[in-house]
Amino acid sequence: MPTMDRRHFLKLSVALGAALAWGCTPVRPSSSGWRERRDLYPQGVASGDPDDNSVLLWTRRPYADGRDSATLRVEVAEDPEFTRVIAKATARVQVASDWTCRVLVAHLQPAREYWYRFVDEDGAGSRIGRTITAPHPDDARPARFAFVSCQDVCEGYLNAYRRMIFEDERAAPDERIGFVLHLGDFIYEVVQYPDQVKDGHRYDRLITFPIKYPKGKPVARNRFWVPDSLEDYRVAYHAYLQEPDLQDARARWPFVAIWDNHEFSWQGWQSIQEFPGTEGWVPAQTLKVAANQAWFEYQPARVLPPGSSLDAFDAPRVVDTPVTEFDDDGLGTEANNRAAVDSLIAYRALRWGRHIDLFLTDQHSFRSRDPGNHDEINPLFEDDKLGFVPEELWAQLDAGRAYADGHPPARLSLGDKSVANYRAKEAPQTILGAKQKAWFLESLRNASATWKIWGNSLGTPDWRVDPQNLPAELGPWKGAGYGLMAASDWGGTYHERAEIFDTVRDAGLTGFAIVSGDRHSFWAGYAAKALPPAAFEPVGVTFVGGSLCSPGMAEANEHNLKPDNPLRPIYIANPDGGPSQHTVNLTLRHGVRSALEYAKGGDLEKARAVRNPELAPHLTFVDMAGHGYATVRVDAAVLVTEFVCVPRPVERSKSPDGGPLRYRVRHEVPLWKAGERPLMRQVVVEGDAGLST
Repeated sequence: MPTMDRRHFLKLSVALGAALAWGCTPVRPSSSGWRERRDLYPQGVASGDPDDNSVLLWTRRPYADGRDSATLRVEVAEDPEFTRVIAKATARVQVASDWTCRVLVAHLQPAREYWYRFVDEDGAGSRIGRTITAPHPDDARPARFAFVSCQDVCEGYLNAYRRMIFEDERAAPDERIGFVLHLGDFIYEVVQYPDQVKDGHRYDRLITFPIKYPKGKPVARNRFWVPDSLEDYRVAYHAYLQEPDLQDARARWPFVAIWDNHEFSWQGWQSIQEFPGTEGWVPAQTLKVAANQAWFEYQPARVLPPGSSLDAFDAPRVVDTPVTEFDDDGLGTEANNRAAVDSLIAYRALRWGRHIDLFLTDQHSFRSRDPGNHDEINPLFEDDKLGFVPEELWAQLDAGRAYADGHPPARLSLGDKSVANYRAKEAPQTILGAKQKAWFLESLRNASATWKIWGNSLGTPDWRVDPQNLPAELGPWKGAGYGLMAASDWGGTYHERAEIFDTVRDAGLTGFAIVSGDRHSFWAGYAAKALPPAAFEPVGVTFVGGSLCSPGMAEANEHNLKPDNPLRPIYIANPDGGPSQHTVNLTLRHGVRSALEYAKGGDLEKARAVRNPELAPHLTFVDMAGHGYATVRVDAAVLVTEFVCVPRPVERSKSPDGGPLRYRVRHEVPLWKAGERPLMRQVVVEGDAGLST
């Protein structure tokens, strides 16, 4: 039996802003008089952040009769019929917390299924939810979870959740998913109203309009609306959690969530907003606090708001104030910025049996300014037609004063152009910030599970390309060697990523694996701080999951790169006039020569014959057009990640299985010993992975 006492859990529940339900005996049938009324609980039920003897439960029961609070009862049972109720409690809902309810259920058994429901004073009840507690930290049984991200319900449908539920219901009990790891963009705060969408479509997708902000503000030259109040953020969650497939998934599994950018602001960092077409930064301390509060209210997560209570999020009072001064770690020193950022700390760890130590990090609240997002760099790219950043130039921007062991160049150069090196006296770029990074590195060093899994919203593999191998007629490449297709995530944060990977190496850690989202594409490969011609020394494996439904680069290429664009073949091709093939996968995995060869006639064997073997030894799989989810299964000997890819979700599937699959690809990684390199084996289990391998 769990040994933590009731007093400990009472303190914990108060810290989490939750009521406490205590598992107990004797076990009795339900006496609540529950009658299901899903219409009164429009956002359903959810559970989150389980450990081996407790879990957080959640619902929303709004009232429109003028009252400002009400009391719900919660029941937790060992069976879905509630003949064996093992915990009961009361919990208050109130208008101040948007009628949401958080209950910490404690004194549970490890690795158990439980069912739960909420009941109001009239007996009107929520739908029934199912949750699972974590195995005991010494439990040696295999463990399995899913990871997902990026669910823009205005632009697509969540058929992937329906497929996940369908398969899990039919799986053997020991092969079922234990929890769902949501790696961000749970909501998209950027929405469009009907007058902003030409012909009602983006690409081939019919845009829907489930969100209308009570206040809101137009941005990016009136192309989008974004929240401008706490109520606006809440309205977004209301809409998302009425999506049936998402609601069903939250009712089936506990979720473990970390935010990405859209939970606060599209191009936001710390408490600062930036928008295309807007001059300068927008101070948004009040909105950062509002975004944190709404996330806290709608995600059952073990996060600790300062001064939290059983009743509501205790939001600090902040004023929107320009942030102009930064400390040496890039964190804005303005007091309102610090208060807004600290209003909710989301990074944390979770233990799941003997085989999983999971570490979740926040990639936006503490990050320094993007070193490439400076007007000073623009003159270098005035006549550029290729759109790539030279690898050596980005290394100088990323490392700042630490470049070349403390000898950065005085000027940044590209071809015959140069500008003063505005980063020469600044610290290296950081995504984690000093405090969070110290916590993360120390947590890694002390990890004891077989597999040390880093869950973060941003992908870590390099976006490397080889434009030096392009034919001259496609445009001159002015870099010294390789280039980057993108540099805004961990793939371009060389210095800090190297700190993390060096920590893994120096600590002699094995079983280091990274799972990420945000890229709206599937990636698999090795975690290495450098690529050839530098020493290639992988310390772990890395995976990026495709978006659940949000459109990505490959889809945009189909519409934005016209047939007469000479660069189109390295991104997309239609061999022999056939359907679009995403040659960008070949460009990233094998090089531009492979992409151009394939575009000529669709011969994949010929394309691979001209691959550049030094380009991407870190990659084993790339699908820039992939949607769906991934599962991870671990035991004492092997980690298996499966990519489950669904067709582009432009329509809701009408079948209970969520519709057909494009492919299922399995990546197997045997546990390696200290000093050895990881080795990944890849199998296409079903379907056609196209140009992804």
